[in-house]
Order: sequence, then structure tokens, then C-alpha cells
Amino acid sequence: MYIEKLQLKNYRNYEELDLEFSPHINVFIGENAQGKTNVMEAIYVLAMAKSHRTSNDKELLRWQKDYAKIEGVIKKKYGDLPMQLVIAKQGKKGKVNHLAQSKLSEYIGQMNVVMFAPEDLNVVKGSPQFRRRFIDMEIGQISQTYLYDLMQFSKILKQRNQFLKQHVHKQVDAVMHEVYTEQYIQSAAQIIHRRFLFMGLLQNWAAQIHHGISRGQEQLVIKYKTAKGLTSSSTIEEIKQVLTVRLDEVFQRERERGVTLVGPHRDDLQFYVNDYDVQVYGSQGQQRTTALSLKLAEIELIKQETKEPPILLLDDVLSELDDYRQSHLLNTIKSEVQTFVTTTSIEGIEHETIREAKVFHVKQGCIQQ
Repeated sequence: MYIEKLQLKNYRNYEELDLEFSPHINVFIGENAQGKTNVMEAIYVLAMAKSHRTSNDKELLRWQKDYAKIEGVIKKKYGDLPMQLVIAKQGKKGKVNHLAQSKLSEYIGQMNVVMFAPEDLNVVKGSPQFRRRFIDMEIGQISQTYLYDLMQFSKILKQRNQFLKQHVHKQVDAVMHEVYTEQYIQSAAQIIHRRFLFMGLLQNWAAQIHHGISRGQEQLVIKYKTAKGLTSSSTIEEIKQVLTVRLDEVFQRERERGVTLVGPHRDDLQFYVNDYDVQVYGSQGQQRTTALSLKLAEIELIKQETKEPPILLLDDVLSELDDYRQSHLLNTIKSEVQTFVTTTSIEGIEHETIREAKVFHVKQGCIQQ
């Protein structure tokens, strides 16, 4: 899979932009704040219908414009796939193969991307919220069912929280509490079960890759941290039973605080290298190797699930990696994965993959080859 053409209209600092890409390596060179990352972001938004940089879609619109439009032609094994996403103040609308998609959950997953930017180091050392987003975005690319289930879970969680908030320090309607809780458990169990399955697959790939990058010196283990008593072998029914017990245990605290205290929205990932918690005890090098291993594992997992390699977006990340990790990354993607790289300079990156790249020079929103 690769993107052959990209057209932008009223997107960020681009009034209009029309580009054709190499199916292999594409490098965007320019100083900071010239528009390199905006192109990278547009490719990501075309695939995922949301930005990796902001949750406010209005920021994607060019100054004083009512809408932005991203169009692309995706080359897949069975032929060309035109995609279009229009972002307006009223919302987003997507088209796949010129057909309007009634739900964004049906739009996402047609084009698979893996983004690696400096902020992705937060997967290892950042907040649990960042790691939950990482899980949800990656599973969502390979499972439209998961995206639908996740949206349903968010609605049910919001309703249950509203109910709890209305009854802080008040007598709770036991029947309504049971109804909201039962709905919540049914939905939460589906999410947790699917996350366990995904993390098992990701662990297999990431452990192999990390072992290679560390020259056989380190063993990476990823643990999905969820409600006490649950394991990767738990069935959906067992997950429901454990959630029921845990919610009973925190019932009084939920009444006092007005929020749901157990479930997928509270889960986290833990990373261990040679049995040490990387988030707490790992060196900066180990944290970066762990983040790189996760990203390369994503590529392999998407290839395994969709039978096509995803598109890789490396936004100003090569400068964050030492020569050895750079080489490992570039050797992995060589020839098979369409890759986009942004950088202020390719000097010092001694690798044939970069030397063979299609190069774009970016200056003040103008792009030249």
C-alpha cells in the first residue's frame, strides 16, 4: 500500500497543494515552521480522520476559511482507491472510492499509517492517557468493529458518569444504577478483551525487534494493566465477572466522586526490559529503543492483519535516534514500506535509503522538488 497523490485545499498554511510521491522514500527538507509537518499530518488525517497533533479540528483549517479538504489516491494490491476528507466547522465527511461514508468508523482503516514523531516517546514515558490512545488508534486501523465498540463504550461511560454525578452524596436509585452498570460492564468487557488480543500480537513482534536493536542484550515485555484479577487468557464472561466484583468494591467511592473508577478508561501499559520498568528505571536510550520497537512492531502487525504494509511517517524523528537506531529503522523499511521523512537536513544521515529518496524542499508553505 502506498499513497501516489495528495491534494490539499485550505489546509493549515497551504491554500492549495498538489503532490506526487515515490512509492519508496519521500524526504521533506526545510527549516522549522515552514510546513513540513503539515504535509505529514495531512496524510495522517486522511487515513485516521483526526490529527496526531491536536484534538481541535478547527486548527486544521487555513486562517479565515470555512473548510479544508484532503484528497489522495491510494495504491492497494487490488487497485487504486481514491479517498477524500472534508473538514468543516460543522464536522467531518469522508469519501472512499467517491462514495460518501455515513460513519467515520467505516472510513477509517481503508488506508493504514504508522506515525513516529518525537512526541511518540511519550508512549513510554508519558501519561497513561497517551498509551490508551496509542492502543485504540492502532486497533482501530485493523478493526472497524473495535472502533464502533469504542464509540459505544464512550457513550455508555458518559451516561454512567452523568448518573453518578447527579447522585453525589444522595440516595442512589438502585434499579437505574444496576441498569447503567450492566450496560457499562457489557461494553467494557468487549474493549478489554480486544485490547488483550492486540497486545499479545504486538508483544510478539516488539520483543523480537527490541532483541535485534539491542544486539541481543535486552528482552522487552509489554504488560496490559487493567482491573485486578484479569489476564490475557480471561474470557469475555470472566472479564464481566471481575468487573462486577471490582465495581461493587468501589461503589462507595464512585458515589462520593461521581465518576466511574474501574474500566478501560483507567487502563495502562507497562514496559519491562530485563525485568526492569523502563518508564521508571530505563535510560533514555532504552526508552527510545522501546518506542522504536513498538513502532516497527506496528508495521509488522498491520502487514500481518491486512496483508499489506502500512505507510510510515517519520516526523523529525531521525535526529532523535543515534546512528545505530537510525540504521536499524532505515534497514527495516528499505524498499518495502512507503516512508515519509521530515528533517531540517539529511547531512549526517549516511544511508543508501535516504540517498535514493525523492526529495522535496519546503520553504514558507512552498514545496519544490
